Amino acid sequence: MTSAKQPFNGMIVYQRLRRAILEQALLPGTRLREDAIGEQFGVSRTIVRQALVRLETEHLVETQRNRGSCVAEPSLDEAEQIFEIRHCLEGEVIRRLVDRISVIGLESLDSHVAHEARVQGKNGPASIRLAGEFHILLAELTGNKILANYVSELVTRCSLILAMYSRSHSSDCAVNEHRSIIQAIRDKDIKSAMTIMDHHLGAVQGRADLSGDEKDNLQSVLARYAEDPPA
Repeated sequence: MTSAKQPFNGMIVYQRLRRAILEQALLPGTRLREDAIGEQFGVSRTIVRQALVRLETEHLVETQRNRGSCVAEPSLDEAEQIFEIRHCLEGEVIRRLVDRISVIGLESLDSHVAHEARVQGKNGPASIRLAGEFHILLAELTGNKILANYVSELVTRCSLILAMYSRSHSSDCAVNEHRSIIQAIRDKDIKSAMTIMDHHLGAVQGRADLSGDEKDNLQSVLARYAEDPPA
C-alpha cells in the first residue's frame, strides 16, 4: 500500500477527492481546506487548488466568498431537474444499446455487475460508487462521447443529491436491476429495458428525503483516500 506521506501529483489528488465525494465520504457542504488537503496528500496548495478547480467544473465543488471551497450542495429544485434530464438521457442510452451493443460491451457490463456483487454488503462506499459507474459505462458503450459526458455529469451530481436527501437503503435492488437491464439489452427487448431503467431511476429518485447526517472530519476521511484504493 502506498504511504500517505508520499507525494502525489495533481491528477491523483483530483481522483482521490472525486472518489471520496462520489462514495459520500465527503458529504455536501464539507469545507475543503487547501492546507489540510495539501498536508494529507503531501502536495502544495497550488496543486490542491488545481484539483478543486477541476472538481468545480464538474459541479462537485463550489467556491464561496469568505468560505473557500466546499463539496457542492444541490438544491431540491436542482435535484428534480437533474433526475428529469437523467431519465431522458438514459432512455436514449437504452435505445442506442439495444440497437447496437457488441458482445464485448455486454461482457464489460457483466464484469462490472459481478464487481458490484462482490462488494455488496461488504463495502458501502464502493457499492455507491460502482452503482453510478454502471450507468456511466452504459453511456460510454453507446460510442457517443457527448452523450456519455452528459450522463457522467448527471450521475456524479446524483451522488451529491443522494448524500444530502436520501434515506438509508440496501444495494440489493440496484445490483439485481442492473442485471435485468443487461439481460433486456442482450435480448434486444427495448420495451422491457426501458421499463426496468425507468423503474430503477424512479426508485433512486424516490429515496430523496431531507437528511440530518453529520459530516465526517475532512482529514480523517482523506487519510483513507491518501492510500491506494482496495482491489
